[in-house]
Amino acid sequence: MSDASSAAPAKGLLGNLGLSGITPGSLMADLAKRGDLALAFGVMAIIVVLILPLPAFLLDFSLAISITFSVLVLMTALFIQKPLEFSAFPTVLLIATMLRLALNLASTRLILGQGHEGTSSAGKVIEAFGNFVMQGNFVIGVIVFAILVIVNFVVITKGSGRIAEVAARFTLDAMPGKQMAIDADLSAGLIDEKEARERRTNLENESSFFGAMDGASKFVRGDAIAGLLITFINVIGGIVIGVAQNSMSFGDAAHTYTLLTVGDGLVSQIPALIVSTAAGLLVSKAGVEGAADEALFDQLSGYPQALGMSSFVMGTMALLPGLPAVPFLLLSAGSGGLAFYLTRTRKKRDEDIALAEAQEEEAKPATEEPISTALKMDELRLEIGYALLPLINGKDHQKLTDQIKALRRQIASDMGFVMPSVRILDNVQIDSNSYVIRVKEVEAGRGEVYVGQLLVMDPHGGQIQLPGLHTTEPAFGLPATWIDEGLREEASFRGYTVVDPPTVLTTHLTEILKDNMADLLSYAEVQKLLDELGKEYKKLVDDLVPSQITVTGIQRVLQTLLTERISIRDLPTIMEGIAEAVGHTQSLTLITEHVRARLARQICAAHMDGDNTLPLITLSPHWEQAFADSLVGQGEEKQLAMQPSTLQEFISSMRDRFEEAARAGEVPVLLTSPGVRPYVRSIIERFRPQTFVMSQNEIHPRIRLRTVGSV
Repeated sequence: MSDASSAAPAKGLLGNLGLSGITPGSLMADLAKRGDLALAFGVMAIIVVLILPLPAFLLDFSLAISITFSVLVLMTALFIQKPLEFSAFPTVLLIATMLRLALNLASTRLILGQGHEGTSSAGKVIEAFGNFVMQGNFVIGVIVFAILVIVNFVVITKGSGRIAEVAARFTLDAMPGKQMAIDADLSAGLIDEKEARERRTNLENESSFFGAMDGASKFVRGDAIAGLLITFINVIGGIVIGVAQNSMSFGDAAHTYTLLTVGDGLVSQIPALIVSTAAGLLVSKAGVEGAADEALFDQLSGYPQALGMSSFVMGTMALLPGLPAVPFLLLSAGSGGLAFYLTRTRKKRDEDIALAEAQEEEAKPATEEPISTALKMDELRLEIGYALLPLINGKDHQKLTDQIKALRRQIASDMGFVMPSVRILDNVQIDSNSYVIRVKEVEAGRGEVYVGQLLVMDPHGGQIQLPGLHTTEPAFGLPATWIDEGLREEASFRGYTVVDPPTVLTTHLTEILKDNMADLLSYAEVQKLLDELGKEYKKLVDDLVPSQITVTGIQRVLQTLLTERISIRDLPTIMEGIAEAVGHTQSLTLITEHVRARLARQICAAHMDGDNTLPLITLSPHWEQAFADSLVGQGEEKQLAMQPSTLQEFISSMRDRFEEAARAGEVPVLLTSPGVRPYVRSIIERFRPQTFVMSQNEIHPRIRLRTVGSV
């Protein structure tokens, strides 16, 4: 009977609204299914609380909802993996702030309107908070409340607001670069269109989120200011109302209204502090992946030595006089034990990872080397025996390699040509103290050096009169001897030339390089030299190549110069000489001769003696005529066709004359007429390649000459 009578009014009320078929239970179920209606109903309820008074029991229930809601927000902020998972936080922050302000207004009505009835007039929650914090002394309650407001307003809210502001600014500034990175990955095929769309959406959401958080942080600040004002109004207004209207003594009014006001302030500020902490956690987690506990514990425990130092500091503080030893000793033991445990755990984890990687590497199938690698050729290769390995990786670490680096730089400076890198390999098939130098994988020279010994030579070419292993110097074929390092001073005292093993090897390599520079000057290297010419010579190169001469033709000219050890560093002058010559001839031999004439100053300077004079051995008119008469062919294509007996006579005369000059301490050049110079050189290079042959066109006008003989 009672159930029917109690349900009738409700049914009549819903019927009056046109919802006669809906019961209160079904209405709650419909609201649970429709989240939009539930949210709208909740926001309207907050607005209603701002306008209409709220009974004490409903206020208690609403305050409990506020505290529960704030704790839920904090826990969500702790457990999410990344900030965008809680992108609705600015909206949540607004709703939580409005809820607290509405409850503040409702409690203010009760405190000012019914405060004279006792401390329970504003509900049990506010009374309990006031009694618990104040403990009979309203001054303590006021101070605690003020501290909570300061912590929330000055520390947490201000810090999180600043982080949100900077994050919003940086995120907005970085958006164009991130968009370009997404487009670049999409163009390169690293991601597909779907992933690119997702990344763009995440980028936009991130920018919107931090921008909204920057503004939402102002809600918390405004809430804190409103809490201070409401507290001040409640205390002053309550005392005035209690004394003036309700005939209460000043002491009773101050105690009652202060207890109620402080309790009300605590009930509103504690949820505000919790939500502010959640906001700080959320914005400060911008660059951290994973839940807060994972990020904090993993990073704090990532360095066990930090825990060890903390344990040492706390143990030291426990020994200081006046400080309680027990808590510091317990903390020192705990952090020290944790540091030891983490160290062992990390070591075991590293060993497991290394073992797993090793097993994975062993499980991989052996990859077969592509057959195309067999086509690759080393331009320069140095093969050494196993006894010479200390020159590379022994106590004289990098001594040989440093000398080779210096050699490459020196050749580039002297000859205008960057030699290829030298590949150094150990070869067990050669003698332990031997080495082999290969140019394009063809043996160009070999020799022997002994680690820990010195090579000595007599500058006059005599035999060394010291105990040791007699040998021949590999670069120039001079008599030499390998001696112990202890005989260095005696060898120097006798005037011998003393050389260490790396220098012997590097000197031999230098001579081989100078003999083979023409073979090492590739088409690609010539193109690189042309590309690196200054801007002022680009027009000259464009006019020449390829309309008048090809890059291959320039390569042939440069190779011919290098064959006679003429530096090509002055490439602009060489290109100017080629430009002058190609106008009247296409013969590479004649072009080269014209270029040599343009390089007259350089050629003469390279062969002058200590007195700044150019020593000469001239070719007699007899041999000039003999070579001129032996040229056969039409036009520019001529060849030398000299009788073998005549050639033998010429070779003998040349050898005798230059050996006489060498005995006299002279290093002369052979001077010929321009027409026969290339052909004379082609003969001399076969039996005396170190003899330089120059024509009369290559004599610079300002060079002093000194004739030391004639052939």
